Amino acid sequence: MTIKYPQKVIINEVGPRDGLQNEDQTITLEDKINLVNLLVKSGLKSIEAGSFVSPKWVPQMADSLELIHALKLHNDNDVTFSALVPNLKGLASAVKSRVPRIAIFASASETFSKKNINCSIEESLDRFTEVVLEAQQHNLQIRGYVSCAFGCPYEGEINIKNVVFVCEKLLQLGCYEVAISDTNGVGTPEQTKLIIEELSESLPIDKIAMHMHDTRGRAIENIQIALSYGISSIDASVAGLGGCPYAPGSSGNVATEDVVNLLNDLGIEHGINLQKLISTGNLISKILKRKNSANILQQAKAPFQGLLPIDSDNTDA
Repeated sequence: MTIKYPQKVIINEVGPRDGLQNEDQTITLEDKINLVNLLVKSGLKSIEAGSFVSPKWVPQMADSLELIHALKLHNDNDVTFSALVPNLKGLASAVKSRVPRIAIFASASETFSKKNINCSIEESLDRFTEVVLEAQQHNLQIRGYVSCAFGCPYEGEINIKNVVFVCEKLLQLGCYEVAISDTNGVGTPEQTKLIIEELSESLPIDKIAMHMHDTRGRAIENIQIALSYGISSIDASVAGLGGCPYAPGSSGNVATEDVVNLLNDLGIEHGINLQKLISTGNLISKILKRKNSANILQQAKAPFQGLLPIDSDNTDA
């Protein structure tokens, strides 16, 4: 069957938030501002810059208000910044920051929901109903995340029906899209196909985004499959930074550099300068005193061998 990839893909850069939130060392506000400005210069148009959560639980995000205020001074009109919001208190800070887009998050796993935000799935959706109603009063765009869609570090396998249920609820609340999240990076190509096919029975493809972690090195395979179904919104983190503090064993997000490289190989438009992006990833990695974990850099001493083959059955969008 012929695979039909989208002509253009939006990469949602989550490095400044999801990438940095679990770092132990303090990252200065100046370094964060520089990081985001460099990401903008590389061509990224959708950037999750921070989160308005309690600094007691996520101290790395304590300066999100100052960061977003500083960024807006340098922002041009075609870049959209966003921030993660867990509750009405966080939303109040988001409104104060004048960020145009917020993200809310619910889990497909009951245990993870309780570990992460101390409430059940149903309770979380009730909380976010209030958040969304208030956000709509301020004309904010609202994006949703569905955590643990591919598996839970506490429960293991997750019923796909749970994923569909949470996605439908978030869209009904008013989210413009939902990011299906492989929170602990256990997803396989087979799972990716099953989840997308199940979701596409009740959700439009253009309402689905993918948020993959690369714990087992399969994120790019899974993203290529998602693209083959026509999904055109992909989350990624520069230099592969990240890891959820409530998902033991979770490594970083898929590297933005690797996603751009994939899109280049597939001839899909994205508008990002890969060399500028690599330089940005190297800089933040140096600040964090770690190696840039983008796979294309690990392969730099040998020619890139191309994409892993995928089974084309049932992948025609």
